[in-house]
Amino acid sequence: MDKPVVIYTTPTCPDCHALKRWLEASGIPYEERDLTDVTIMEEAKARTGVRVAPITFVGDEFFYGTFASQWPKIAAAFDLTAEVAEKGKIL
Repeated sequence: MDKPVVIYTTPTCPDCHALKRWLEASGIPYEERDLTDVTIMEEAKARTGVRVAPITFVGDEFFYGTFASQWPKIAAAFDLTAEVAEKGKIL
């Protein structure tokens, strides 16, 4: 995968856990940044203008909101096949 993925998460966020499971199941490597760190939270807010978790960067694109709303967009950003993308629905 040629696009770097950075996810901003919190330890207790169910959508963050679902996103990480889906990325791992899809074979997409990612860097995780913990929003409970004030410096990281300020960085995410400056980059996106939002204060939610999870936030996902795929290259220069970013997505936020629930896992259910993000995974189809992330799959499209990587041109994943429907079969691979469908893994998101079962996690």
